[in-house]
Amino acid sequence: MTKQNSLWLVSGVAGALYGLGIRGLLQPRVPRSAWVGSVIWVMSIAFIAAVPFAMGYMSVAVKARHDRTSIAGRIFVPWMVVAISLAVSMAVLWEGFICVVMLSPIALLCGSLGGLVAGWVIKPSQPHAATASMLIVALLPMFVGRVEHHFVAAEQVRTVESAVMIRSSAETVWRNIERVRTIEPNELPRSWSRIIGFPRPLQATLSHDGLGGVRHATFARGVLFIETIDIWEPQRRLGFSIHADSDHIPPTTLDEHVKVGGPYFDVLHGEYVLEPQPGGVVRLRLLSKHRVSTDFNWYARLWTDAVMRDVQRSILYVLCDRCEADSAH
Repeated sequence: MTKQNSLWLVSGVAGALYGLGIRGLLQPRVPRSAWVGSVIWVMSIAFIAAVPFAMGYMSVAVKARHDRTSIAGRIFVPWMVVAISLAVSMAVLWEGFICVVMLSPIALLCGSLGGLVAGWVIKPSQPHAATASMLIVALLPMFVGRVEHHFVAAEQVRTVESAVMIRSSAETVWRNIERVRTIEPNELPRSWSRIIGFPRPLQATLSHDGLGGVRHATFARGVLFIETIDIWEPQRRLGFSIHADSDHIPPTTLDEHVKVGGPYFDVLHGEYVLEPQPGGVVRLRLLSKHRVSTDFNWYARLWTDAVMRDVQRSILYVLCDRCEADSAH
């Protein structure tokens, strides 16, 4: 191995060990530094942005302290370090696959920013200044966390809507939405949210027609939504408040950071709206309200909106196929 490659390897290992060390200290079952645990938590800007930035900085700093670094190295070595660290975190069950997928874009971006800053700031001719800068950056997440503690996590209620045109009557569409019989896997379209681990929809039962009726919307792997009808306008609108049976969702299905009904995310209300169109077509709209409560809603909401819209798309796909098949008979 050449000296250049050896320096990159040492830099990369330093960055990975730093990030994994911080994540390990945040494990509830592992003895940890009380100070680190009191200023950084997993669902914080300090963790999702400042820690990857510091990892990227470390993964370039050791090399930059001894020799010049290329722009490509400053950008992509932090990517490898962040990716390996996320893979290890998933392998030791610190993070679930959904969390890793959602964290990856911002972590990779911040890692590259850290690498670029390190390559720009650190000069081989100033080794002592380079060492001091590494110590400062290593403490950066703690300082960010301290500032973050002074702000209360914002709560946002988001509304996501999808629609489909169905060649069927309003009566047929209504019959298929008030109760949804068991959905077979081959009825569902391809879905990226299911690929990353979000459970597939199974069925929806209804205790009785009319206001106050209770739907049990079941998803795979033990996810249950209890839906109470609060809008009942046959062949026009069906609305329901939603309560996730979060106490019985297995931790292997959705981990605590993305758990429906947990402190960071919840689904609140759903509504179907039927809009008859000329030519025997019904436009079926599905609206969903959900809550996002994080320190980085500006980022989290991109994912929650996308997941909700993808789930809506799958449900509407099944309903459209079923309604049109019923009308064809």
